[in-house]
Amino acid sequence: MTSSLREAVRDAVQALADAGIDSAEFDAVALAAHVLRTSPGEVRKLMIMGAPVPDGLDDLVAERARRVPLQHLTGKAGFRRLDLSVGPGVFVPRFETEFVAGLAIAILRHFLGGAPVLVAPVVVDLCTGSGAIALAIKDEVPAAEVHGVELSDLAHAWAIRNRDDLGLDVDIRLGDATLAFPELEASVDVVVSNPPYIPAGAVPNDPEVRDHDPEVALYGGSSDGLRIPLEVAARAAVLLRAGGFFVMEHADVQGGSLSAALRATGVWQDIEDHADLNGRPRAVTAVRAH
Repeated sequence: MTSSLREAVRDAVQALADAGIDSAEFDAVALAAHVLRTSPGEVRKLMIMGAPVPDGLDDLVAERARRVPLQHLTGKAGFRRLDLSVGPGVFVPRFETEFVAGLAIAILRHFLGGAPVLVAPVVVDLCTGSGAIALAIKDEVPAAEVHGVELSDLAHAWAIRNRDDLGLDVDIRLGDATLAFPELEASVDVVVSNPPYIPAGAVPNDPEVRDHDPEVALYGGSSDGLRIPLEVAARAAVLLRAGGFFVMEHADVQGGSLSAALRATGVWQDIEDHADLNGRPRAVTAVRAH
């Protein structure tokens, strides 16, 4: 029987590694921190001090070994500077999407460079999910007027909870991204989106995604996965003012095809694809043509 926290975490790391989880050590410590209601750094100190095993850790490790997402077990997902509440019914935000949010934030900071404080750029997040991108933008660019829309009522509820818990002034609505915000047409400075984009029939390998993320947040509605992204992009073109910026996440296999499809519409200029921190094609940016 495991007698100390150090041994329990060691055993948890082995169990998670045996289950094929690459982040076994990180996850084991994170689960211990959740049970102990403390930080991962404090867990490592307690391990050295020979602290006892907390009740409930073994059960959580067993759930994680069955590939229940870590974030569902802890109820939290880190996203840039924020801790978001997540769980069943909402897409768990990924590290790659932090990069996409960063592109939008960089554009907004450039827009605000030297501008009076009273200038409030208007931002719309289409397919906001947990609210991750919209809330991160408001957190890091407080001057921005931020709006988000989500089709799923469950995901929308998570986004509202995150907004209220974080105390960030973001307008989050329930609705269809392709019809959203008619009152903002031709007046938005930046539209950002992480739409569903997985090609139909391309089932994700990771059980955490395949079995737990909602399908409405995953699949792009066509064999190439671009039907829904292009419908969302068309709405972005309507919402943006001339010269406004568009940022969209995509699958790594869509780096060329999405840019080409946007170019073919004739409504975008300065189209550029961006690789994420792993060097994979991850997001396209474009400017609404005059």
